[in-house]
Amino acid sequence: MRRTKPPVARPESRQSAARLWAPWRYAYLSATRTGTPACIFCVKRLAAAPRRKRLIVYANPLALVMLNRYPYTNGHLMVAARRHVPSPDQLTRTERAMIDELIVQSIAGLRDALRPAGFNLGANLGRAAGAGIADHLHWHVVPRWEGDSNFMPAIASVRMLSQHLEQSFDRLAPRFKAMDINLS
Repeated sequence: MRRTKPPVARPESRQSAARLWAPWRYAYLSATRTGTPACIFCVKRLAAAPRRKRLIVYANPLALVMLNRYPYTNGHLMVAARRHVPSPDQLTRTERAMIDELIVQSIAGLRDALRPAGFNLGANLGRAAGAGIADHLHWHVVPRWEGDSNFMPAIASVRMLSQHLEQSFDRLAPRFKAMDINLS
């Protein structure tokens, strides 16, 4: 009896691979980059329209909260000190207290607006730890839902978002505008 080898699985050709469209990334990919890019967290006083464009849902003299332009899930927020520092040990006690309060308020606002089942919280200190913007400390507040980690990220390295960034901004900004933060 003649033995044959089982057929070898062949990867799909590039022509038959599915296409996923993310047209909002074109502006990022096509931007002319010269020198060091401006820090997204270092902003001066902004009127409502520029704040919306930069996805800043809340800002005070010590810290700010903004939507992540390239989120892991809907409502992915970043909380950052206004001062440009790379590590929490360089923050004042007041700045740390403000950031802590804004993380708590971010969770409350996301619970109210989006009703997630849970959250991931964290900060990446340094490029080796995964920080995309290593020289300006920021925390991620990532809402999570049952089943949001499905086959798409595991198989296709794709994340599915069910809400546009502007819709997330519109749902979250009023909740932050109504905040009354008092650290005393």
